[in-house]
Amino acid sequence: MPRAGLSPDAVVDAAIAVVDAGGPGALTLAAVAGRAGVATPSLYKHVRNLAELRQLVTARVLDELADRLGTAAMGRSRDDAVAAVMRAYRGYVVEHPSRYASMQQSADDVGAGGAAGERVLDVIYAVLRGYGLDGPDLVHATRCLRSAVHGFAILEAAGGFGLPADLEASYERLITVLTSGFSQTRV
Repeated sequence: MPRAGLSPDAVVDAAIAVVDAGGPGALTLAAVAGRAGVATPSLYKHVRNLAELRQLVTARVLDELADRLGTAAMGRSRDDAVAAVMRAYRGYVVEHPSRYASMQQSADDVGAGGAAGERVLDVIYAVLRGYGLDGPDLVHATRCLRSAVHGFAILEAAGGFGLPADLEASYERLITVLTSGFSQTRV
């Protein structure tokens, strides 16, 4: 019988806490069991193995990111929506760098993000459709936006911006570059 209070969600909560405290490399079944106050074999009632737990962590991170992006985009359109989504995405990465880094991002990890990954894409697609983008143009624009935000936020979270110029001004310029490009008929 599963331990009272332990559930798949509670196991993921403990895994997220482990990642937040020690980084993605700290995520082991033993560490999660220790955080949850159970013996490692008790976890197998809720997750099959570490690979599944990593997928569940990825889904949780993507759910959190999708919620944040959706809230940021709500009621906005075009440049205002893109700017809000980009700021929200960057904010999530900077606030939760270990959590974000633990997310499986390989296209080969089928099921790693599942519906949560689709929700992130749906928000970005909805925002970019405001520019009349569709089909391959929408995919290209999405890749550009994700790459720009991901790269900037990862560098920032790692302390990779040492030059004295204002970081916020740099990010606002990045937003302007992207929104200007999206405003063209096709990217």
